[in-house]
Amino acid sequence: MTDFALLAASSDWEPAYRQRLIDAYRATGLPEPAAAEFATSVIEQGDEWTAAAILDEDGRRIGQVVVSLTEQQGSTAGRIGELWTDADHDAQGSHRRAAHTWARRWCAEHGAGRVGVRLAAPDELFADYPVRAQTRIKVVTTPAEPPAGVTHRPMTEAEYPAWLAAGQERYAAEMVQAGARTPEQARQKAEEDYRTLLPEGVSTPDNTLLVLEADGESIGTGWLHHHHLPGVTFGFSLLVHPEFRGRGHGRSAMAIGEQVTRAGGDQVLMLNVFGGNEAAMSLYTAVGYRVLEEGRSRDLTGQNN
Repeated sequence: MTDFALLAASSDWEPAYRQRLIDAYRATGLPEPAAAEFATSVIEQGDEWTAAAILDEDGRRIGQVVVSLTEQQGSTAGRIGELWTDADHDAQGSHRRAAHTWARRWCAEHGAGRVGVRLAAPDELFADYPVRAQTRIKVVTTPAEPPAGVTHRPMTEAEYPAWLAAGQERYAAEMVQAGARTPEQARQKAEEDYRTLLPEGVSTPDNTLLVLEADGESIGTGWLHHHHLPGVTFGFSLLVHPEFRGRGHGRSAMAIGEQVTRAGGDQVLMLNVFGGNEAAMSLYTAVGYRVLEEGRSRDLTGQNN
């Protein structure tokens, strides 16, 4: 038997939740200051968390479950922030499964039609939740070298408008493919995000916009934001044009991203990839990027969409 007791004070659940996040991020290779800041941002994304202690048949607290609500695609979605039990007191996982049922019921009772989770480590409990996005990282000690003839240069003001329009279109399409938003919502978010992140275009501080070249010919583009977290550069895109794919340039783009990361004063390159982009995931794995966090979600009706 499993029971639950609501925790009114954040001090009763948040410090332990935060520390477990930090520990999981550090295990992937994220430096402690960056891990702490990233954990804080994850927790702060919950508008108003509800937490409950998980109790065993003797009334002993053996874990906690933390949930909240968000607005997605014009409707209410639930979010499971943490679902943790002490393995020594839940060897068979029965209390975790009960807590999962409790969390889903809580979300449904509060009007959510979908429930999502951000996993800092693999969890079989959410294996049937489709992957919507991954955050990947690589600690860049010695940057890889692109092949001879592959170089990069700063993007020009004249090249920026076409790059911006193509980037917004691609970003919106990826959100739709991942099942994260409707086409119209994706288009609006893409425009808002680019406007917010690049208010000064190619001159926006701490951002590198570049053109990838092979033997003097443009083969792709890149956008990297330095000091996204302490010691971390975030790669918004490292893109090879379609007509140049299949020639190993994807690895070249990643190598240049690592070089630009180090040149910008950071030691870690972080990337996001939407669910369904198997080609990008395979490339990231091949060149040494580990999954820092994975976003999964599913409908509360039980359908995987």
